[in-house]
Amino acid sequence: MPVTLYNRDGHECLMFTDLSDDHFGEAVQSNQFLITDDNTGAIIDPGGNLAYSELFLEMSKHFPPQRLSAILASHADPDIIASLDRWMTSTTHTKLYVSKLWERFVPHFCKPGKTIGRVIGIPDAGMRIRIGRSDVIALPAHFMHAEGNFQFYDPVSRILFSGDLGVSMLNGEASKTPATSIAPLLPTMEVFHRRYMVSNKILRFWADMVSTLPIDMIVPQHGAPMTGGAVKEFIQWVRQLQCGVDLMEGSNYRVPS
Repeated sequence: MPVTLYNRDGHECLMFTDLSDDHFGEAVQSNQFLITDDNTGAIIDPGGNLAYSELFLEMSKHFPPQRLSAILASHADPDIIASLDRWMTSTTHTKLYVSKLWERFVPHFCKPGKTIGRVIGIPDAGMRIRIGRSDVIALPAHFMHAEGNFQFYDPVSRILFSGDLGVSMLNGEASKTPATSIAPLLPTMEVFHRRYMVSNKILRFWADMVSTLPIDMIVPQHGAPMTGGAVKEFIQWVRQLQCGVDLMEGSNYRVPS
């Protein structure tokens, strides 16, 4: 069953957390998201083949897949869009929005011809993507962790879908409960961020950007949403986090004995 993150005046945001739980331990837990507005819908980070069948069935209970106007991909990892071929088959008019850096790579997930005219490259500066009566904003999140990376901000629900930033390594059931403080998440969050985020410089740029937005909830692609006081706590935590190349030394680059 999906978690309703927002539902008001014909605008709804749903989160699916446990579609790959049968493989948890073998494959990383991942969240998938559906935004609907005025009989139009978009999926954010639809996931790989482990999630596709159940996501399609569960989503169909809430929204006709044929009315999907967009698939929004934060980047091009397998847990983000390895199921792309199946979505391109089942929804014949849906467009994929992904960083222009990955625009010519993602067709490798599909059979020849499936993506022709259906992949829209998001420029580095981001863009606004119309979904129903409102826009979802693709925010630059490069090097967190992918070279071409975006987060998606929904101004109606004031939810920031943050991709791999904000990840906590939990199972699907635990991921359903929003955290109001980051303290209980840190044991499952810190190691991931120190390795997968490229540098503190990038995190500070991000923190400055999102501090200009009204954000009620930060929802990552893995683990639990953050709401209430946890939003500001997380922004402040990443602002000072040393990570990635900050931690690398010459000793990390040696020929194995």
